Amino acid sequence: MPVSTVAVTVPSPRRPRPHRRTPRTPRRSSRLAGRARPGPSPGVAAAAMLRGRSRDGPVTTLPDRRSGQERRRGTAGVPPPIDRENAVFLHRKVLQYRSKPEKPDALFAMKMQELLGGQFGEMTVMMQYLWQGWTCKMPGKYKDLIMDIATEEIGHVEMLVTMQARLLEGAPSEVTSKAVAANPALAAVIGGMNPQQAIVAGGSPMPTNSQGVPWNAGYIVASGNLLADFRSNAAAEGQSRLQTSRIYNMTDDPGVKDMLQFNLARDTYHQQQWLLGIEQLKADGLADYIENSHADEENKDHDHTLWNFSEGEESAEGLWVTGQTLDGRQLEYVAEPAPIGGDDMVLPAPDPELFVTYDGSRGPGKPGNAAGAMEQGAQNVIGKVKDALS
Repeated sequence: MPVSTVAVTVPSPRRPRPHRRTPRTPRRSSRLAGRARPGPSPGVAAAAMLRGRSRDGPVTTLPDRRSGQERRRGTAGVPPPIDRENAVFLHRKVLQYRSKPEKPDALFAMKMQELLGGQFGEMTVMMQYLWQGWTCKMPGKYKDLIMDIATEEIGHVEMLVTMQARLLEGAPSEVTSKAVAANPALAAVIGGMNPQQAIVAGGSPMPTNSQGVPWNAGYIVASGNLLADFRSNAAAEGQSRLQTSRIYNMTDDPGVKDMLQFNLARDTYHQQQWLLGIEQLKADGLADYIENSHADEENKDHDHTLWNFSEGEESAEGLWVTGQTLDGRQLEYVAEPAPIGGDDMVLPAPDPELFVTYDGSRGPGKPGNAAGAMEQGAQNVIGKVKDALS
């Protein structure tokens, strides 16, 4: 099929014209019509990367793979093809999976906030994978793997937001009052709805957990070490799936269950994806069985022992003691661990300018000012010299 093109023009800001005392004669409409340029086609992704420039601004050329007949009659409701080679992020106006509840339910919308903005919610895994992908130092299959699932998770966030917005239809007055009427115990907790969904978000979901605590970036893990990160990802997917299963048991809405069944399935594969990714790292010689940086410098007396700090010795019955380490050494069980090193826990004298309760038994403390810093620095140098001479 021949490929034609659709030109998309994005106007650039014009500089203000100088003030003229005499108004200019307007151009004839026929001249304007002759100079018209094609505008954006409906549905063309706004995030497409633009190339080249025209008199009115940058222009991109997108391939139009429709037949001539299709172009003449139009294709209502069908977005034009996407120039994936030049696209950055694209938003298609269709959900990754349907998210239509059978009826509104504000109480359940509050519970679903945990799957959206909780510690192991979709916002967390979305941002975790995006950050890991953006900062991955190796182009190729690993970076693409991370970015594939990160982009999928953007769609999952969109699905949950859409589902909750539909669950909140009619809230708070109508749905909340019905919930309270059906279960008088809910009256003590404002009918079960998170009032911020109405007051702050206008009847929409928020980037918070089920208690209204805002999502925060401290939830994400992106260390740059793919072995450590993939283990964290597998754990996050496991927790996310567990919480989805619990939420699944809290509704009888067939539309909600349908979407959650899809999410459960994706979390099932995502757990395996990250675990298989670890196996691939090992096969490629990029990782060992565990994170073991500085393995040659760690204290080998204590890297294969289980210390018993419980009454009885039942903890000695598992493979973590009866078997071998992952690198083939025999594990050991320490039934009565003893302190090592003889540290008496004596702390330094406090800074006198911080007014800490102190009896003076260890002499005066060092002030936390420039003079105190210089004194400490000099002592550090003297200590290093002594160590070098000994």
